[in-house]
Amino acid sequence: MKKLQFKVSINAPVTKIYDFMLGISSKSTYEQWTSLFNPTSTYEGSWDKGSKMLFVGVDENGEKGGMVSRIAEIIPNQFVSIQHYGLLKANKEITEGPEVEKWANGFENYTFEENNGTTTVIVDLDTAEDFLDYMNENYPKALDKLKELCEK
Repeated sequence: MKKLQFKVSINAPVTKIYDFMLGISSKSTYEQWTSLFNPTSTYEGSWDKGSKMLFVGVDENGEKGGMVSRIAEIIPNQFVSIQHYGLLKANKEITEGPEVEKWANGFENYTFEENNGTTTVIVDLDTAEDFLDYMNENYPKALDKLKELCEK
């Protein structure tokens, strides 16, 4: 598992960015910025601490897949920690085996820091080695999309 970090500064209050990033008021804002990973990207579940969350999309074969996760920590407008512990393939949860082991107990953490109306979003991400290029290419684009949405 490799650790990656991405940052973006957004000219908007932290409350707006937190809301848009997680899709609290409207899931569509989450779906818009995460569409850079998969055009059908969405989530199923709750942002409450300890809750199970599925981060899903539909693949080229029309099958739903993604990550099985839990919300490890959430401090509104400050910090969100997501622990990935399984995969969803063809609508089936897989929580053990070789495919899962490379992701097991990986975290995706969001830290929000506001200073004079500008908010810095820091993403710390554990990723499987074979997804490094994908994440390095797509995460900055997704954060740019989030910035665009929040600064409108």
